[in-house]
Amino acid sequence: MDSGIGLLAATAAVRRLRPDADLVLSLDPDGMPWGPRTPEDLTRRALDVAEAAAARRPDALIVGCNTASVHALPALRARLEPGIPVIGTVPAIKPAAAGGGPFAIWATPATTGSAYQRGLIADFADGVPVTEVPCWGLAEAIEHADEAAIETAVAAAAALTPAEVTTVVLGCTHYELVAERIRAAVQRPGAAPLVLHGSAGAVAAQALRRLGELPASGAPAEGGLTVLLSGREGELPAAALHYAEGRLLPAVEPFADRR
Repeated sequence: MDSGIGLLAATAAVRRLRPDADLVLSLDPDGMPWGPRTPEDLTRRALDVAEAAAARRPDALIVGCNTASVHALPALRARLEPGIPVIGTVPAIKPAAAGGGPFAIWATPATTGSAYQRGLIADFADGVPVTEVPCWGLAEAIEHADEAAIETAVAAAAALTPAEVTTVVLGCTHYELVAERIRAAVQRPGAAPLVLHGSAGAVAAQALRRLGELPASGAPAEGGLTVLLSGREGELPAAALHYAEGRLLPAVEPFADRR
């Protein structure tokens, strides 16, 4: 679940690990973007989107959105667990800090400076130079596959990123869809290759662990795909096909109709 197509990164990671898995993608086109909303309003929207997915009886729910994880994860777990395990998306601050060098966290303005993100920095990056970079408009530009707006937003965030940074944490799932664009904008000539840390792979692996399942990348690629748009069954937004992660998802029948 997510407000929009930021969930594609985790979805693609799950699909690669388990091509036989039936997937439900629950988006909120009626309410996105969630970032500018108050925490209370965002939580209400997230609960609605989660309950639409829960009605399809999934084995687990992945919150494929950093902002929703920051503000709504406790409410989602209180509503759905223990019946449905809820896996949140946490910025990859711990592995970035383990590298020892100065790093930046690119995130939405709603996540940047939040108590949640500051807590992760205090817990895992004490003594490591960290720069929090608010990426104004980047998630929205990616959501609409607006190339000019993506270029402008990436350039603005890169300008706020100190030259000595060796690692960037992609603190919004949308950003993983344009990771190489971000790398190209931040990479300094003559410097060591920039390290990027996303969350999609770790989130997908955690979902399997919570279910006691193992990766099976060689399984038959026959997993179904159901898309819910603010609770209504529909199709993957056209902008999703602009990205490799979206093109990985085949146009197959909804899994609920195959049971």
